Amino acid sequence: MTAAAAPDEDRCPCRPLLDRLGDRWSALLLVTLQEGPSHYGELERRIGDISRKVLTQTLRSLERDGLVLRTVLAGTVVRVSYRLSPLGESLAEPLTAIRGWIDRHQPEVTAHQLTYDAARSAVPGVTELRRRHPSSTRWSTQTATASSRPASAPSAILTP
Repeated sequence: MTAAAAPDEDRCPCRPLLDRLGDRWSALLLVTLQEGPSHYGELERRIGDISRKVLTQTLRSLERDGLVLRTVLAGTVVRVSYRLSPLGESLAEPLTAIRGWIDRHQPEVTAHQLTYDAARSAVPGVTELRRRHPSSTRWSTQTATASSRPASAPSAILTP
């Protein structure tokens, strides 16, 4: 009998980077920095609804990954500037392609979401069906097969 693998050992090696690029703020910061170097305050204003804590954490993570370079500018007031590293700049083309896809298809995706939400609100879910029927009712494919509806129909499976 073999010992169970550590949680990270069975994951794809690309997973941490995909998680980073897929989080809520990283891609937005990388796209913003494509326009050129920015000071911390500028990034905060341009991004908008990001907290200072999350902005700092995300910038540090992107710096750690080698995608962003941080420069401290000494002066009367110490300022920090961020810019894409060469590695971060290599993401410009794929991020621009994704952003273009989003710009072209956002109305279509929104229409699908509205259609889905309207359809889902009209059909009771499993929780609602369970609430409507006594807990002693057994839900099974045998019960569904015994009904007059064909067993392959999704609604037949939920027939008591």
